[in-house]
Amino acid sequence: MRDLGAGLGYLIKGQRWAVEHGRAYGFGLFPGLITLVLYAAALVALAMYGADFVTWATPFADHWSSPWGGLFRGFLTAVLFALALLLSVLTFTAVTLLVGQPFYESLSERVDRSVSPDGSAPQSPHPFWLGLWISARDSLRVVLRAALWGILLFALGFLPFVGQTAVPVLGFFVTGFFLAEELTAVALERRGVELRERLALLRARKTLAWGFGTPLAVAFLVPFVAVFLMPGAVAGATLMARDLLDEDTAEETAEDDGDSHENNHAQAADA
Repeated sequence: MRDLGAGLGYLIKGQRWAVEHGRAYGFGLFPGLITLVLYAAALVALAMYGADFVTWATPFADHWSSPWGGLFRGFLTAVLFALALLLSVLTFTAVTLLVGQPFYESLSERVDRSVSPDGSAPQSPHPFWLGLWISARDSLRVVLRAALWGILLFALGFLPFVGQTAVPVLGFFVTGFFLAEELTAVALERRGVELRERLALLRARKTLAWGFGTPLAVAFLVPFVAVFLMPGAVAGATLMARDLLDEDTAEETAEDDGDSHENNHAQAADA
């Protein structure tokens, strides 16, 4: 439970950092806005032509008696649109991070420098284009994993009672875990941490990932909210990545120094 609260704390700290650094926050909004426009256009097109696509894909229903053919195709159209919405939520972060990698790399480095005891930030061991390829490849792998979970949860949603109660809750936790992975990847990739190791780090501390990612999964259901939370989410994920790797922060170093001074004073008083 302690990690659950710590994950939420990193999310809040990240949003606070973004608000306090207005220029970095402003730049961080652009990728989310671009991705939102692309997703909105795709969903509008699906809403307009989804029924035509379903009709084309189900020629065998042309000769069904009324109203069964229309009901069947209407159901498939609704399922198609609902699945598209679910995949949009699952993939929005990955696509936004890919579109805005230079923005978020810079933002993450600034967070590292602001909290590092020596004011430094790890640098990527790869050239820009190679780093972009690795990020795209890993994002695709994560999206495929998330999509498989999404399809499974969508199918379980048809179960009586369980599908309307437990499955949606489980879906938020699954989505939250993958959001945490995608967002911490910005900082961890700069440190040369591969996807398999990143997943192992987060699986070892699932409650930390859930505490950070699950509230975001709920908030990201509203696209405009997702856009405005993304810069702070990247900042918070950078702070969480430092925790996963047990890296010191300036705040912790100051606290340790304070404790050391207090112990020295106490020992002097005892002497």
